[in-house]
Amino acid sequence: MGIPAWIWFVIAAVALVAGLALLAVDRAKEGSRNRERARWADLRGWQFVEEDERLPQQWSGGAIGYFGAEAAVNVVAGSTFTSDGRRSVFVFDIEADGVIPAVIVAVRCNRQHAVLLELWLASVPFQRAEMPELLGPVGQRYAFADDINGARGMITQELVDAADALGGDVGVVWLEGEWVLASVAPNAGPSRLERLLRDLGEIADVVDPFDDEDVAPGRHWRPSEPRVAEDDELGTRQHPF
Repeated sequence: MGIPAWIWFVIAAVALVAGLALLAVDRAKEGSRNRERARWADLRGWQFVEEDERLPQQWSGGAIGYFGAEAAVNVVAGSTFTSDGRRSVFVFDIEADGVIPAVIVAVRCNRQHAVLLELWLASVPFQRAEMPELLGPVGQRYAFADDINGARGMITQELVDAADALGGDVGVVWLEGEWVLASVAPNAGPSRLERLLRDLGEIADVVDPFDDEDVAPGRHWRPSEPRVAEDDELGTRQHPF
């Protein structure tokens, strides 16, 4: 005896309701993340935009390349102080195949890094197409670089210690172009992101200490790059994206 048609109808209806419920939960989570990120930006006097498709195109290494980031969402842009001075920052979720696999935190240096250097946790399945060359274990992480000899000159004990201190939820920290970047779990809240910004600021100070003789006024911006918010002494001046 076959299963009555009405039972299949009930099963299909239940599956549809469950799917809609999951979709509603996902949207609620995204809305909550969006509002939380916007409030955080407002409290810091920073800027917030819901989406920027161009931003991830500035980088190709680390989590950006690993996840194949298609867009940046819930983007916060501003500047923060480190022991060596003020540095521009970005915080954004990356979107790939309709999901958000990680949050990216980026701190800008004053100089270009000649070498792409990635430091991955050993517990992360970090292999991807066009992976940089393996340099070997560096502290608690594995180092990959597009120039092995150049990378050896960049890796100091200070850098190793700072990378080890980032935490087990930071799958990768990497140096690319003028930036120090790291990826953290997508559920990271403002307090965790604040700590990670401070930690990346310390790494930026290690790899790129300020030297007033080498820094020309206004050096920090290129016309083709998105502008970020920069606080004045009262934290009130902003630039548009």
